Amino acid sequence: MRPVCRILAVMWAMLFGMVKSAAQDAMPARVVPVQPMAGVAMPAHLNPGTAIDLENPASYLYPEWSNDYVNRYENVTLPDSVIISMKGYCMPTDSTYITDKFGYRPRRGKQHLGLDIRIKTGDTIRGAFDGKVRISRYERRGYGHYLVIRHPNGLETVYGHLSKKLVNENDIVHAGDPIALGGNTGRSTGPHLHFETRILGNAINPALMFDFKNQRAVTDYYVYEKNTRPVYYRVKSGDTLSGIALKNHTSVSNICKMNGITSKAVIKPGQTLRVQ
Repeated sequence: MRPVCRILAVMWAMLFGMVKSAAQDAMPARVVPVQPMAGVAMPAHLNPGTAIDLENPASYLYPEWSNDYVNRYENVTLPDSVIISMKGYCMPTDSTYITDKFGYRPRRGKQHLGLDIRIKTGDTIRGAFDGKVRISRYERRGYGHYLVIRHPNGLETVYGHLSKKLVNENDIVHAGDPIALGGNTGRSTGPHLHFETRILGNAINPALMFDFKNQRAVTDYYVYEKNTRPVYYRVKSGDTLSGIALKNHTSVSNICKMNGITSKAVIKPGQTLRVQ
C-alpha cells in the first residue's frame, strides 16, 4: 500500500471510531433500580455524641417496659438485623467452667436457652453491661431466684438459680456491679449460674458473645440476624419425624443433626425439637 493510501486509511478508521464512540455515548444507559436495604437497628451508643438513657434502655427496639414476663413480646416487629455492641462488658462470673451448653437436651427432650456455669453458693454475680433491672422474681420449678436486666445495646440478660439478689426491679446498674449471689434455687441439680442473652425475647447463644473459658468477649460487635434464628416445634400426639420435617420444609436428617438424635429416635408429645 502506498504511503498516501495508508495515511488516508488510518484517518478514515480514526474518524469512523470517533463517530461510533459518540453514538455509543449518546445511547441512554440502562437504569438498574436500587434495592432497599434490610432494616438494621442501630444502638444509640453507636452514634457519636448520643447520650445513653439508662432510665429507658434500648427504647429504639423495645415498645414497652414491663416487670411481668421474660420472653413474651407480642405485636412487635423484630428488625432484620440488630447490631449488638460488646463495649463496656463485664463477665458475670469469674468461673470458667461450663456445665451445660446452649441448645437441645436429648435426655430431657427440650431446649436449653442459656449457658450453665459452675459456681459455689455465695459467689458474686455481676451485671454484664450497664442497664436497668426489669424483673426480680422467684420461680420454684424453673429459674429459682432470678433477675432480668435490659441493656442499651438491645440485649436482655437473665441470671438464674441465685441464692440472694442484691438489686431490685427498676434499679439502674452498671457493668461489673454485684447484682446477686450464686446459688442452687429452683429446678437445679447443683450450684450454678444459668445465664441467658435475649433480644425481644429471642434467645441467643451466650457463647457467641462471651468466652467464659478465657474470660473475655468473643467479638466487639455481634450482628443478630432474624432469618437465622432457630425455629422450634413442639411434638404433638401422632407426630413422626418425617411428618414434622414435611410440615416445616426440612428433612429428617437435618432435624436429627440439629437435635443430636438419630432417625430411629422415639419422640414424645410435648417434646421440643429444633427444625430450622
